[in-house]
Amino acid sequence: MLVVCSDTHGTDDARLTGRTREAVDAADLVIHAGDFTTATVLDAFRERTERLVAVHGNADTAAVRDRLPSATTTTYAGVRIAVTHTERGGATALSLFGRQRGAALVVSGHTHRPTVDTPANGPTLLNPGSHADPRGHRLAHAELWPSGSDAVPDGIGDGVETGLIGVLRSPESEVLGRVRVPTDE
Repeated sequence: MLVVCSDTHGTDDARLTGRTREAVDAADLVIHAGDFTTATVLDAFRERTERLVAVHGNADTAAVRDRLPSATTTTYAGVRIAVTHTERGGATALSLFGRQRGAALVVSGHTHRPTVDTPANGPTLLNPGSHADPRGHRLAHAELWPSGSDAVPDGIGDGVETGLIGVLRSPESEVLGRVRVPTDE
């Protein structure tokens, strides 16, 4: 399972609770889209998971910015994923950022609002929201699985033949939205 978090805004720990903590602990890969805030919080995430791909955000201290890039690209289950905290220009800029990196999925943070946008032409845009600092939105993270995998929980599969499928989920395990990342392979 791929778990996507963002906008921790912590000072001393990863601020993981409930299903979010369980998902991070069970994940094959955790992506964090920035704003850990302190190096202590970044280190707390690194202690919880063997595989962490992360970028820094606008609220991160110099100690975090020195250790993380502002953008990166990774692959999970054959799906190319571009990660950034934010791009000036909103969804259009995020889509262009993903296309420039050859990504089927673009992960971003910053807004604290969990959203999924699957345009007809372009990468899927995923903002997991914030698992710890909602700022007027629901606490959330994202969980994704390779389509067709036996690990996909019942009721989540939606006919995507290749790519990733998943959900936006609250720490109380409530499903807040669906994520579909089709690929052409």
